[in-house]
Amino acid sequence: MWNGNPAIWEAGVGVAEAFDAVAGDYDAARRRLIPCFDAFYSTAVEVAAPQLRAALAVGRTPEVLDLGAGTGLLSSLLSAVVPGVRLTLVDAAPQMLAVAAERLAGRGVAHRVVVADLADPLPAGRYDAVVSALAIHHLDDAAKRDLYRRAAGALVSGGVFVNAEQVAGPTPELDRRYHEVWLAQVAALGSDSAEIAAAEQRMAYDRPAPVTEQCRWLTEAGLADVDCFFKAWRFAVMGGHAPGGTVDDPSAPSARQR
Repeated sequence: MWNGNPAIWEAGVGVAEAFDAVAGDYDAARRRLIPCFDAFYSTAVEVAAPQLRAALAVGRTPEVLDLGAGTGLLSSLLSAVVPGVRLTLVDAAPQMLAVAAERLAGRGVAHRVVVADLADPLPAGRYDAVVSALAIHHLDDAAKRDLYRRAAGALVSGGVFVNAEQVAGPTPELDRRYHEVWLAQVAALGSDSAEIAAAEQRMAYDRPAPVTEQCRWLTEAGLADVDCFFKAWRFAVMGGHAPGGTVDDPSAPSARQR
């Protein structure tokens, strides 16, 4: 989602440049333009956290790769819930990453930023979690599938992939309904006509795909336990695990305690 100036798109500026142009105040409208903000992001964190805690439990620093990290909102939330992670944030918009770096440095979170497009090779390494929020829908379907394969291949055994995403309806009629509901919700949360118009202008360039298809692509990429863990109209959290390892959360009660 984007709350910038529609004129940026009309001038033919690329996606990265358009996001850089609003980097300083990008987060200000998040809770209005993502009506399910708390449940959406908290579910993404909840899906990713067990593998990271498992790494900490065996004395290893959990490595997290955040794709299309933007201002680092998801990374920041994840590092707050699981202190001790090391983050690699990838985005094509350097000013967005500058905001993310300042946010994480202010909290003393270990991190690095990589200016790159999602179609570029992923940063070298193996990751306990590869996560993304509201970024992969900018790719066409073939590029989504390719990224899912590459993300799955970058995971350690048992590692987790989480995509908190803007999705399409499974039919044109449902997709129209998704948009109607979104318009009503954001207006009720205080978005004015200019903010809504700017967001709609940006959304014309999105390429979202339905949940069912994306879960199939994740399975085809080699992930196990693939599921849609949360969905509220246009917003969904999907993911799965690399085969092997464990997804048990060391912070949860043991089976004998339950």
